[in-house]
Amino acid sequence: MSAPRVVSVDTTRGAARLHVDGAGGGVRLVLGHGAGGGVDAPDLLAARDAGVHLGLEVVRVEQPWRVQGRRVAEAPLHLDTAWLDALATLPALPCVLGGRSSGARVACRTADRVPGVRAVLCLAFPLVPYGRGASRAAELTLPGVPRLVVQGARDAFGIPSPGPRLEVEVVAGADHSFGVRRRDGRTAAEVHRQVRAVVSSWLRQTLT
Repeated sequence: MSAPRVVSVDTTRGAARLHVDGAGGGVRLVLGHGAGGGVDAPDLLAARDAGVHLGLEVVRVEQPWRVQGRRVAEAPLHLDTAWLDALATLPALPCVLGGRSSGARVACRTADRVPGVRAVLCLAFPLVPYGRGASRAAELTLPGVPRLVVQGARDAFGIPSPGPRLEVEVVAGADHSFGVRRRDGRTAAEVHRQVRAVVSSWLRQTLT
């Protein structure tokens, strides 16, 4: 795949970067990164590949705090604000919002404030912080559109339960970062193919 087009856009939290793949023109897939990594996380790349293969324009949003070289993510309110500001710079298209971990939470919290949202994709949704504390399951019910959660079976943040218009796909052997151990008998390439296939099938079904 060719290198993405990288565009800097202004937000009220500073400059964000949009990493754009695919020609698109009909539907856009917009993905946000997590609090501990960037837009090149393996599961984000698998989702990107699925979207591009289906002919979608795929935009991975790099939050201002990452662009500024900071190591600690901003508060949820600031993440939501920067995300919405960045999306507002894009030409209007029907879209699927999504992201991994913190980025999935942002997509859920903001879905009903973005025009044309058709569905929400949640990769490694952090259900319970560090395996304890209050559940964030209520955020998964916020979007009034179909949602898919793709979660590693060994995710220390837990695994959400399916519900109305909420599908959950569990990836055997994978942790929160979709990493696998040798003893699990799986490779990173196999996990990438599974995540890509699951996302591709769901997008095809959801957008038709």
